[in-house]
Amino acid sequence: MSPDLLKNLTSDQNVKVLPRHLAGPGPVDPRRVWGFPTDQSWPFHREAQGGPAAAMSPCLRLWTTFEPQPEAPGPGTWTIGAKRAPSGPEAWRITFDATTPVELLNDVHTELLDLYLEDRDSGKDVLFEDATAPYEAYKALLARGWSHSVEINGTQTFRSPDGLGAVQHRYANMGTHKPTWTAWAGSPGDRLWSASFSIGTPASLAAALTASLVSTEPVQRTVKDVPLPSRQQLYLATATQPTAPSSAVPPPAGAARGRTR
Repeated sequence: MSPDLLKNLTSDQNVKVLPRHLAGPGPVDPRRVWGFPTDQSWPFHREAQGGPAAAMSPCLRLWTTFEPQPEAPGPGTWTIGAKRAPSGPEAWRITFDATTPVELLNDVHTELLDLYLEDRDSGKDVLFEDATAPYEAYKALLARGWSHSVEINGTQTFRSPDGLGAVQHRYANMGTHKPTWTAWAGSPGDRLWSASFSIGTPASLAAALTASLVSTEPVQRTVKDVPLPSRQQLYLATATQPTAPSSAVPPPAGAARGRTR
């Protein structure tokens, strides 16, 4: 078993760690996680600091929300939804546990904004007819040494080298109620976070998640914010002196941003 590289550091000390899937959620700030141009007709609403938040695209077909639940067994949910028409039924949905690392959330929302802009400017309806092949979402995992197994139930699963991260793709349509993509981290029965992409979700958004998962750009956390169950599996990139508290999200790795096709 690997030693806990953080045990001799103070709780408020800043560290940069990898892999991302075990780093903990980090500082939660919806404005920074989403990164939408709220000064350009993207409505943003939050009643109170630390409370629920929501944002919506100018076309009213995309929305994203953060619902904290500090008193519940789970700490809350991040949700992305889309409709073909503002008054129509939901076409697809993505949900993340509130404990999902903020860098993963930011990279998926960055890709979402890129999709929206491409959809708006090209008229190709890429928000609902995405031409990205599913392979684009898992080739980054294979390139970083994640294992691959295929089940006869129509799913394939990719697991991180440490065995504590996983991405599952349902390649056979077994019913619209089952997600096409799921991802999680942690040991069986004690997940640190999980994410679910419904059928119809653009594969480019799943590709944004997987590219962020395997990014080699360390993420910054304070020692007290790193989950205890994952500390012996972390690689410590640097340790720095404590700084004033901040809600800013560290910038994600350049390789994980932008269009994935």
